[in-house]
Amino acid sequence: MRKTIVSLLVMFVLALALAACGGSDIPASTSSPSTSESMKAGDAAKGAALFSKTCQACHGEGGVGVEGDGKSLATSEFVAGLSDAEFIAFVKYGRSSGDPLNTTGLDMPPKGGNPALNDAQIVDIIAYIRSLQK
Repeated sequence: MRKTIVSLLVMFVLALALAACGGSDIPASTSSPSTSESMKAGDAAKGAALFSKTCQACHGEGGVGVEGDGKSLATSEFVAGLSDAEFIAFVKYGRSSGDPLNTTGLDMPPKGGNPALNDAQIVDIIAYIRSLQK
């Protein structure tokens, strides 16, 4: 519990610093590996199945986005600019509609609204999303 609170506090402080500097859309996680090389590679095929159950309702089939809901993940510069560790942190914690970096005005719930997702499954989803990017 204490680790979660500390992690959230660190992310909040980093978000404030990035917002003040006009930085990226989410804070980097300082407690996670910063490159995909230091993380176990995900399985894009497993990720596709998980994406269809968890993410597709908002982000569309093939991650093309749903107008008025979730943004395209297939063409997102934001997503492409995230390290895998940053992307994992973003998926795990989501983004509230009140976040000043939120550009949709809609909540992205933690874990896409699927609290049962574990870290390995999130890595698989990220591998799938990376395979969609053009």
